[in-house]
Amino acid sequence: MNKAECDKELTRLRDVFAKVDPEKADLVDGLIQDAAFLFAENAELRKVLAQTGTVKIHPQNPNLQKPVEAARQYLKNVGAYAVIIKTLNGVLNKNMLEEEDDDLEEFE
Repeated sequence: MNKAECDKELTRLRDVFAKVDPEKADLVDGLIQDAAFLFAENAELRKVLAQTGTVKIHPQNPNLQKPVEAARQYLKNVGAYAVIIKTLNGVLNKNMLEEEDDDLEEFE
């Protein structure tokens, strides 16, 4: 995994959560770290897969095929990343709704 890529993504995600209630941001910080790790890990796997492809095909018999382990791991990571991002997005959306409710209360 590329640590610089992970740190860059970690900073980006924490910036997105900078306006969220600090308790909520603290609560989801582990998920933010996991998302950054998976993001960086998948960037590395994509580089490998660009060279190897996702399936090895036997040169003499194209009917014999074998999935590349990096492709399997990439798909697992993408699934986990999607769940984490969906969860984080839910926290952001809930925070935005709470802010809108606060603004409406001030208006009344």
